[in-house]
Amino acid sequence: MQIKAVIFDLDGTVARFNLDYKKVRRLVIDYLTKKGVPTTLLSLDESVFEMLRKAETWATSVGKPSEFIEEIQGEALATTEQYELEAASTTVLLPGVAETLSALKAMGMKIGLCTINSEKSVHRILDRFNITNSFDVLITRNQVKHVKPNPEHLDAALKILDVSPKEAMVVGDSRVDMQSAKTLAALAVGLPTGVSTIPQLMDAGADYIVTSMLDVPVLIRKLNKDKCYSKA
Repeated sequence: MQIKAVIFDLDGTVARFNLDYKKVRRLVIDYLTKKGVPTTLLSLDESVFEMLRKAETWATSVGKPSEFIEEIQGEALATTEQYELEAASTTVLLPGVAETLSALKAMGMKIGLCTINSEKSVHRILDRFNITNSFDVLITRNQVKHVKPNPEHLDAALKILDVSPKEAMVVGDSRVDMQSAKTLAALAVGLPTGVSTIPQLMDAGADYIVTSMLDVPVLIRKLNKDKCYSKA
């Protein structure tokens, strides 16, 4: 099989958010503890989504109604979105992104974006840089119940693009992106421009490492020419 689609992460891959993640997590922790969630379940070193997952598990175990779970999830994500929208106005497009998207379009590639950021903040960023139409599908956290590394997130993008995992390349800067790709047997390409180092990306399952976004079209041409890109 040849690569027919490329699915990108957003923050740290396409753009760099000027978002104080620690501050957002601290606010969410304060809110959740006020709602009775044990502090032992919450950590500044974990994402808001991981904390909400643990909070949901705890709430279910102690018999909290579904309305309670929906309430804490809604409030926590509303707080997160507030800061994402503020950060979106100062977000910087990473080098080589516009050129890479143009090159992939010229190659006939289907292009997707799979991000844990909110739909509103994503559109604000893409519209700022006039690249919204470069993507054939945008899957934000609003379109799925479970975000990556849960396979539901990436699978939603693949289904809309109408490609199999083995026909897709996933490009991201984090271990979560690599794990998401490998769970579905898609090609995982790490870009060490964000939260994870090269060793961390490799440990999480990266098949290839590129040091620049401009390397992505080059890699695809080589792999499609060779008609074999799996390490297996």
